[in-house]
Amino acid sequence: MTAPNPEFVFEMITAHQKSAALRAGVELGVFDALGAGPAAAAQLAACVGAPERGIRILCDCLTIFGLIARNGDRYEHTPTSAVFLDSRSPASMAPTIPFLMNSKILAASNGLTETIRRGHTVLEEPLAGEEVAEWVTFARTMQPMMRAPAEFIAETLVRDGPPKKVLDVAASHGLFGFAIARRAPQCEIVALDFPNVLEVTAEHAKVAGIPVTLLPGSAFTADLGTGYDAILVTNLFHHFSVADCETLMRRFHAALRPGGSMAVFEFVPNEDRLTPPVPAQFALMMLGNTPSGDAYTMGDYSKMLDNSGFGERELMDVPQSAGRLIIARRPA
Repeated sequence: MTAPNPEFVFEMITAHQKSAALRAGVELGVFDALGAGPAAAAQLAACVGAPERGIRILCDCLTIFGLIARNGDRYEHTPTSAVFLDSRSPASMAPTIPFLMNSKILAASNGLTETIRRGHTVLEEPLAGEEVAEWVTFARTMQPMMRAPAEFIAETLVRDGPPKKVLDVAASHGLFGFAIARRAPQCEIVALDFPNVLEVTAEHAKVAGIPVTLLPGSAFTADLGTGYDAILVTNLFHHFSVADCETLMRRFHAALRPGGSMAVFEFVPNEDRLTPPVPAQFALMMLGNTPSGDAYTMGDYSKMLDNSGFGERELMDVPQSAGRLIIARRPA
């Protein structure tokens, strides 16, 4: 039997300080400064333009939290901070902070008690729908977390031959469609998203040198067209109820050619809804930030896919990601 542990409870109560310290380290440039090599607090303070006392306390706490290391009086990168928090690293997750720690998401966390009492989010403008400014922020900042999954999904979809026409639903930053286009240069990539978000998609497509057909509108109402070999649905279904997900799935099913595939990239917890931890606890973010979203299990998805006319499907883990990939096929 495990003994009562007050330290664990205290750490949970003060866990927001870890997020705050991480954010401060990024915004002040501490992790970037450490990229030049080990440095004492005074050196870091001079480098980032802040008083030494605050930098010393921040760096000690970042060391306690395991994000950086200290050798004597000099702080240095850990392997994790060097790869994922130094902005010069191509895998840096620092750019995601403006979205993942935006004021709306933080307000949803602060209002979680009232959300549970009401049975729906306390946010007046939840993270769902067309007039959400945060989707532009998402498109501009989330590439580091999506790059590896995009490459894996593209490899999976072209294994049976290069597609000729692909619909990228909620295209956002565009990485998922771009990854396919690099492997299938003759493929037409149709990017669907809200008009203000597609401005970012178009910017990224120009930089990548990849032609993209822009389709402005909502996945619920836009004229999707037909004849797609594949439809990419990434990080979308978790925002909606089962009924709304099935509505979308039926629309995507109709837009696919017979034998075409829908690729769903999502947080998919196991049936116990406790494991793996990251996908399972993602349900709490959807509870706080959306009217009816959830983290759906494969059992949930299988029922939705059955009700929407899809046939064969497979579930696979995605390397370097907490997400999973579902490939569902329209019967030939």
